[in-house]
Amino acid sequence: MKTKISIAAFAVLAFPSSLLAPLWAQTSSPVKPLTIEAIYAPGGLGGRSPETMEWSPDGTKLSFVQRDDEGEHGELWYVDAATGEKKILVSAAKLASLAPDNNKVKDEREKERLTRYHVAAYLWDPDSKHLIFDSQGQLWLFDLATSTAVQFTSAPDPSGDPKFSPDARHVSYVRKHNLYVRPVSGDGEKQLTKDAGDDLFNGDIDWVYAEELAVRSNYFWSPNSKDIVFLHMDETKVPTYPITNWIPTHPTVDEEKYPKVGDANPVVKLGVVDADKGNGKVRWISLTSDEEAYIPRFGWVRDGVIWAEVLNRTQDKMDLFFVDAKSGKSTKVLTEATPGAWINVNDDFQILKSGDRFLWSSWRDGHTHLYLYSFDKQNPLAAEAKLESQLTKGDFEVMGVEGMDEAAGTVFFSSNKDDPRQRHLFSIKLDGTGLQQLTHDEGIYSSTFSQDGKHYEQTFLGPTTAPRMSLCAVGGACAPVWQARDEVAEYGLRAPKFLEFKAEDGTTLYGRLLLPPDAQVIGKIPLIVNIYGGPAGQTVLKEPTSPFDEILTRKGFAIFSVDNRGTPGRDRKFQTAIRHEFGAIELKDQLTALDQLFAQYPQLDQDRIAIWGWSNGGSMTLYAMTHSERFRAGVAVAPVTDQVNYDTIYTERYMGLLKDDPTGYEGSDVTKGAANLHGALLLVHGTGDDNVHFQNSVQMIDALIKAGKQFRLMIYPNKTHSIAGSDARDHLFHMIEEHLERELK
Repeated sequence: MKTKISIAAFAVLAFPSSLLAPLWAQTSSPVKPLTIEAIYAPGGLGGRSPETMEWSPDGTKLSFVQRDDEGEHGELWYVDAATGEKKILVSAAKLASLAPDNNKVKDEREKERLTRYHVAAYLWDPDSKHLIFDSQGQLWLFDLATSTAVQFTSAPDPSGDPKFSPDARHVSYVRKHNLYVRPVSGDGEKQLTKDAGDDLFNGDIDWVYAEELAVRSNYFWSPNSKDIVFLHMDETKVPTYPITNWIPTHPTVDEEKYPKVGDANPVVKLGVVDADKGNGKVRWISLTSDEEAYIPRFGWVRDGVIWAEVLNRTQDKMDLFFVDAKSGKSTKVLTEATPGAWINVNDDFQILKSGDRFLWSSWRDGHTHLYLYSFDKQNPLAAEAKLESQLTKGDFEVMGVEGMDEAAGTVFFSSNKDDPRQRHLFSIKLDGTGLQQLTHDEGIYSSTFSQDGKHYEQTFLGPTTAPRMSLCAVGGACAPVWQARDEVAEYGLRAPKFLEFKAEDGTTLYGRLLLPPDAQVIGKIPLIVNIYGGPAGQTVLKEPTSPFDEILTRKGFAIFSVDNRGTPGRDRKFQTAIRHEFGAIELKDQLTALDQLFAQYPQLDQDRIAIWGWSNGGSMTLYAMTHSERFRAGVAVAPVTDQVNYDTIYTERYMGLLKDDPTGYEGSDVTKGAANLHGALLLVHGTGDDNVHFQNSVQMIDALIKAGKQFRLMIYPNKTHSIAGSDARDHLFHMIEEHLERELK
């Protein structure tokens, strides 16, 4: 069970407006008091960072939205790639209606959809002359030459996921699960698909594909702008989960389509529709007779030829198909299989512009690396693809392909080479030579490349330096785009100590420890363990310290985290150690690291230990408190308590199918250990959580009551998985702080 909200990534938790908001400090004498209210105030401690970074297709401009902390004033800026000069592209007065602040959205689930899944507020056209804005379901076309906006859609139902055709003559979009297209001139909207009802999706995305396969769009234009290939999803057999709003006198219920472990998934197939005719005729493509298969990625090889990935339900085998768009004939050109493990779906598959080669990533040698394949350009369906070479090799993970300069024969990728706790940008030639590290400061780098691969936006987070954004030329200089407010240093945040431990099998485990500022003089120090522990997130990264951790240390606590086996960023053996179970291996590693920590730091008090976490970290908190007597207190926020309550794609990826391993599922059900609860528990959940359902905590409450166990409970009405908003966050983190102080002191 997961969330993209790991407790170690408190950058996200503490600053919902930006990954960059939590900051560092370079002074041990803070000038400003650090408070929970300051952390969760609009803009956080560091100020609101740029939003919706986008490159113009011609590669000359990097655009972004910059708002003030309150979100009341925002402008669309661009940075000139050649000069580094910043200018306003769309004024605040116009942007207010074209791209309103997502934080002003009242509906908690809609706000989460916009922010969690990074729904773009605007899109460049292929000629870099127009923008299309999605303003709360209505599309607006903005002419950069005249700085004028024209409303492009006006239907009562919202339109979303807009795309320009490659020739810039049409705009497509999704409305009520169907595809539409309209000329840029605004004349004559055409409905391309005509299914009725809420169970049939054409080009639209359901919850489980968005959350667990990171799907952000389910339709794509052909290069010649004539056809659109889309994913059709039939959700008729997918069960629903009721999300109840208890606030009105007469509560309302929203039925969410959500396949839990063992349930029917959406049945999927590809369709191709002629964008010019708009007659509703669809050419259907059948790639497999397996109704339980997933199609996580697809697109165009070239005009007339489609590529598609087909993943089996157990997610240990993926086939890559090339398909004739007219006849529907297909050829399996590559099969990736990982017996005893799983396939990591990503966006690394890329067709080179030469039209006869593609990139592919795999951890077939035990690490995630890049491979180069070739195929017959004239007849892509003629035969299987040929492996040309393995581009990257070594004891490290390729985290993702970031860009490509095919003219220079160079691929750019993110990797944790030399230190799993860092992320750096690298380049390598398509012949496998010339590996270069392009970033060097200790920390976490991410980047977004222009289409030609000549420039990139670079975001940097370090444990002791100010977060910053820059525009860089490959092989050249970087120009500053944004940097967090300097006065954040006045709060006195400190970097943790980074530590190493050994699991019982000798595997290295990485940890971090933040001691109180006066640790030398306060005697025995109570310890708080921040845990995530699952496959979706690392907690030990060379990034800024959580401000909430700093607050707790100033109250005399030490804060500790360790990444157990099963967390990402390491080799296949490390990650797959938890295959077919959740809890046992993770807790064993946590306790082993704790024993070694106490040996290294005897000033830590072994009799006063607390544990807390969010989502998977909440689940691990409950597992630890029911399978160990080491913890005096704990806080479990939004936990999965029984794995069968969570969705198919995520859970079955790691646990396998329920029918194949009922014992493994039973062993990971923490409600069955309720009678063994040891320590003072605070259980927290939002009733509007559409990710980890409130049902999980209800079942845990029921089990604890039946076991005669006392505990504390906090429910946040209508709040989603992130329990977002200044009021809710202030309330929650004060409650966590008070619980830990009361139980450990």
